[in-house]
Formats: sequence, C-alpha cells, structure tokens
Amino acid sequence: MRQVVLGRLKIHARDRAPGGSLPPAPAPDGTHREPPPGTQGLRDRPAPHSLRQHRLFSAVLTGATALTTPAAAPRPEADPRFTDPAWRIINSLRVLAMDAVETAQSGHPGTPMALAPAAFVLWDEFLRFDPLHPEWPDRDRFVLSCGHASMLIYGLLHLSGYPVSLEDLRQFRQWGSRTPGHPERGNTPGVETTTGPLGQGLGNAVGMALAERILADRFNRPGFTMFGHRVWGFVSDGDLMEGVASEAASLAGHLGLGRLTLIFDDNHITIDGDTALCFSEDVGRRFEAYGWRVIPVTDGNDLGAIRAALEAARQDESRPSLVRLRTRIGDPAPTKGNTAQAHGAPLGKEEIARTRAILQWPEAPFSVAPEAAVWRERCRARGDRAHQGWLQLLAGYREAHSAEAEVLDQWLGGSLPDGWDAGLPSFTPADGALATRQASAKVLNVIAGRVQNLVGGSADLAESTGAEIKGGGSCSAQRVGRNIHWGVREHGMAACLNGLAAHGGLRPFGSTFLIFTDYCKPAIRLAALMGLPVIYIGTHDSIGLGEDGPTHQPIEQLAMLRATPNVTVIRPADATETVEAWRAALQRTSGPTVLVLSRQKLPILDRNRLAPQSDAARGGYILLDPPGGTPRAIVLATGAEVHLALQAVETLNAGGLAVRLVSLPSWELFTGQSEEYQRQVLPPEVTARVAIEAATSFGWHRWVGDRGLVIGIDHFGASAPADRLFREFGFTAERVVTAVRSLLG
Repeated sequence: MRQVVLGRLKIHARDRAPGGSLPPAPAPDGTHREPPPGTQGLRDRPAPHSLRQHRLFSAVLTGATALTTPAAAPRPEADPRFTDPAWRIINSLRVLAMDAVETAQSGHPGTPMALAPAAFVLWDEFLRFDPLHPEWPDRDRFVLSCGHASMLIYGLLHLSGYPVSLEDLRQFRQWGSRTPGHPERGNTPGVETTTGPLGQGLGNAVGMALAERILADRFNRPGFTMFGHRVWGFVSDGDLMEGVASEAASLAGHLGLGRLTLIFDDNHITIDGDTALCFSEDVGRRFEAYGWRVIPVTDGNDLGAIRAALEAARQDESRPSLVRLRTRIGDPAPTKGNTAQAHGAPLGKEEIARTRAILQWPEAPFSVAPEAAVWRERCRARGDRAHQGWLQLLAGYREAHSAEAEVLDQWLGGSLPDGWDAGLPSFTPADGALATRQASAKVLNVIAGRVQNLVGGSADLAESTGAEIKGGGSCSAQRVGRNIHWGVREHGMAACLNGLAAHGGLRPFGSTFLIFTDYCKPAIRLAALMGLPVIYIGTHDSIGLGEDGPTHQPIEQLAMLRATPNVTVIRPADATETVEAWRAALQRTSGPTVLVLSRQKLPILDRNRLAPQSDAARGGYILLDPPGGTPRAIVLATGAEVHLALQAVETLNAGGLAVRLVSLPSWELFTGQSEEYQRQVLPPEVTARVAIEAATSFGWHRWVGDRGLVIGIDHFGASAPADRLFREFGFTAERVVTAVRSLLG
C-alpha cells in the first residue's frame, strides 16, 4: 500500500478522504481529534503543491533516513518525530539554536526551538525565495520581528542553501560574524530587515506589503505579473505589546493588505515570566477589530494544522492574516521548556543533553541531519526555477512594454532619472517671505513630477507639513496612490517607511511636527543602522511655532537627531536653501535624511549679494564675508536664526569689525567635506565665534570652541506669539552683536 509522509503524519492512501482531503491530525497520544477551532474545513482544501512536494521529499530520503536515524530502543512503530525527513530538519533547527546559544553563552534558544515546525512548513511550502540570489525582486519577504530569535533565521538560511555556513553558526554573536545577536540587514544574506527592538519588524512587514501593492499597480500588465509576492513574518507576545505594532497593524487592516501574513508565536512567556503578569487581552479579537483574518492553531507541532492555516491565509487576499500559533517555548527541553528560563539564556549542558536524548540526536555540537543536504538542494533548485521564470517574464516584458521596463530598471536600481532636478523652483526676495515648510511643498511637487517612485505622506498633518503630492491620489483598500495617509501614527509611519525603503523600488517620505520625531526615533535609528534612504520632514521646528507652547516646541530634538549616527539633518534658512536640502536628500542613498522646516515665514536670502544657494549643498558655507575677506570673528547659524545673524553681522561690519557669517544647515554634510574646505570656512586661528540656534546649545561647542559663545535655549519654551518668544528668550540681532563685541574686547 502506498504511503505518503506529510509532516509528522504517515497517511495511507486509503485514509484520505474523497477529493484528496486529509484526516484530522492525531494528538500526541495517537488518538484522532477534531481540527482546532477556527480551522474547520481548512484541511479539506488541499494545498496546490504541498502533497506533491512531500511525496517527492519522502521518496528521495527514504533510504537516507533509515541509515542515519540514531539508534533507539525497539518500538512497534518509529516515532515520526525521529524518522520523518521533515522532523529531522525541524529538529536540526532546534539543535542548532541550542548549540549556538550555548557556545556563545548568550542568546535566546527557546523561541527558535518552538517555532522550528512552523518555520519549516513556511519555508518548505509557502515562502518563495532563491538562496543563491537573495535580492531577486519578486521574492517573498520574510521578517523575523522577534529578532531575539535570530538563530531561527540563521538556521533556516544555512539549511535552505543561503551562503551561511555551519562555521558562521558556530560564530554566533562573535566579532565580525555573519550571525550577530539580532538579524542585521546587509550583514547576512537573506535577512531583509534589521530587527530586535520589538514591534519594528511588524511595521517593516506592513511597509513591505504596501510596497508590493504599489509596484504591482504600477508595473503589472495582462500576462505580466512582475510583482506578485507575499510578505510573511513571525511576531511574538512582546512585539504585540509594543505600541508601534498596534499602529502598523491598524493601518494594514485599514488598507486591506491581503498579501501580508504574520504568525503570532503565542507562547505565553516573556523574560519576566508568564505573560499573565502583564498581558491579558484577547489578541485574536483585537486583530479582528483591526480588519485582519485571525486563524488559530492550537498546537505549534501540528504541521498539518499549520499548513492549512498558511494556505487559508494565502487564499484570502482581501485582508491581512494573523495565524495565532500556540507554542511551547524551548520545546522539547524537559525542565526549562515552557518557562522563562528558555527565553533569554543558554539552556545549559545538562538540559541540552537531556533534550538531545529526547530527540535521539548525536552528542556532537552542531550536528545536522543528513536529510538537510537534500532539502538544501531542493530549495536551491526550486528557487532557481522560480527566479529564472521571473527573468523570462521580464525578458518578455521588455519586448512588450519597453518603456515601462526602463522605468522598472531605474526604480529597482535605486537611481534617479536623468534631469530629475532640472527646473526646481527658484526663489528671490521679490517672492516675499515664505515658510520653509511652504517652500518644501513647492519643491516636493516639482520633484514628484520627475521622480515617480517618490511616495509618502504625513501623520495627519498634510496641510501643516506640506507633504502631499498634488494629483497623486491616496492609498486605500480600494486603490493605490502616491499619498499615504498614515493617520495619527508617527511611530507606525516611521516603521512602515523603513519597510517601504527596505523592499526596494520606492523612495519613501513621511512628515510630522519636529517635536513628534520623539515618537519616530526608534525607527529613525534603525533606518540609520540599515542605511535606508528614508526622508523625514519635521516642521514647526522651534519656539517659532508660537502659541502651541512648550508641549509642541522642539528644544532637544535637533541634538537628538544629530547625535544619531548616519542621520543627516538639514535645517535650511530660507526657500533657496530648502531647494538644496531636497536635492541633497534625494541624492543620499546610504541613510535617512531629516528636513527641519519652519512654521513661520522667513525672508528669502538675496543671492545677488550673498553666496550662491548651491553652496548650501555642502552643509556649511560662507554666506557673507567682511570687506577684505579676512574675519576677526565668525557667527554661525541655522534655520530662521540665520536672518537674525545676518542683521547682526551687517551691523558689526558697518561698525568696522570684520565678521564672517556662516550658514550651517547640515552638520553632517559639512563634516563630509574635505578638511581643507572646512578650514577655509572656519579658520582655526579665528577663535572668536558665536553660534545662534533656537534649540539646545548642546553640541555647538564643537563649532565655536572653548572660547566661543552659544545663544541657545536650554529650557522649555512658552505659549505666546513667536516674535514675543524670540525677544523674551534672547534671540535677537542685538544679542548677537553684544556677544561678538564681548569676545573681541
């Protein structure tokens, strides 16, 4: 009689229901049980290729299994957990996680062990990937939001054929290794995004799913599905406790992102103990309220139920899906399993030895079942077929839609179209005063007409921030547009922007008031860590916003952003510098850029008598030099305060004191210039320096030196009109004049 190995079941042909459906999965004691609530009928719909795959897999490995299964006491029928090829690979994942964490004496073994069955089913039957070409554009995206479980993805990458070696796993969490403590984009082939700070990966996954929808709408044509991939991911209890997860999940449900499926590792354990200590909400109902489909699976070891749930999610493209998977952390560790001890520390040699005995596994560390070699080649062959099929489709697309294919190449390559910055707005004093946020809106819309993959929006502040592409349409569950209404979800917005950027093909931007970058900060930091070219627009940049008061007036935010590695901050002084700020932001591809813009209207600098606006691209430049060009003192300023500084410098020069004015819109761009240029702008011998900026003075002594003075605000603001606040807090041209004279004696 023909036998088919399917997950942990051995199903005889006579046991299959009419039409190819499967009988209920057996309980651990061998008795049959009904499907878990919410999955009735799902197993009656056979997956289109899963049965065929497992037939092939079983047939190939039958001989190898018999030769390599460790010796055990005689029993009437071999336990499939020890003989079935699928379980041999699952247990390889578990053992690798135990051994790597134990070797490093650091890490999280329990979650990879618990999720190994679901991970295998996902990677074996659903995830579309090519291990030897990890950047293939139409691959599925996999996000491990619970990044502490990094040994799960490292084990999967190794076993499925990515260039991640067993030696890489032995070097887990070590200097220079491909297997750092948390997954890092760009460090390990196959890692799509950097995760670890909980909830961020969920937001990234939402952004990736939105990116797929936008690209599919733009490029797919009848007979040419250039983008049809899905986003899959694992999330933990901790992910779902974080507020950013709620923001992003709410948006995903609102947009109906049906190509997004997340598997919730419902293990009831955090570092402190049982989640009952702090987490008692009904996660399923919560996500249903967001507009998600929730599919419960009550046993994390039930491969059939996991398969059925993932297939149900794949078939429903009207909404995102959450598979609520009940697992036992550290499974099958005998004493630390299902406890917090399995969460964030090595299991210990004794526990590992006992777990190996349960699994009937060799004692040698990092032992991998021989069946994994066959699975690796199968994954590579399957991935190559899918990838080559897409390349053939692309070749046909080039013939049928040559113009669109050129645009597709440019988008995926991350380059800007020729002439993208031609015809950017030019501003003169005759145009009248203009807030830099208003100038930004004008520049954005000109650029958007040429850079068609520029997409984004605001956190419910489009009118205030000017971050709207006119005529670009809005994204919704029914249609695709270039404007994304993030709602009052700053943190979720920033996390999703990272997903849009990490996906590839798009240039995303988001906007809010500068004060609310506090909400965005964790995601901005990760964008910097990953080198993602996200553009953030932060308006209402100082006490100059006026009457809204200290709750909305940024003080320390500029210092916070400038202190974050690989973040470029640009605070333009007027509309002309705003043009250069946008040009720099679009040209930067190695990290995020924050455009810091004013609420209040500012005069437009007269470039006929001052330095050309193109100099602003250097981040710092001589805006005005004294007669003769040799300064005795230097005044530095950014943003609105440049105009106060200009008044002061003109007064000082008229009085015979030779003073230079330096506009310093971007510290980061300035430090990126040659040392020679920096010394030309700020000669070391000129030590009489005054800086003025309506923000904390923190950091400015880097530019003014020990002898210099900083006019800043190292306390919170107040509610009053902007002009009154500037006078009360000492932001006046007169104060700058007094400061310079005091330094020159």
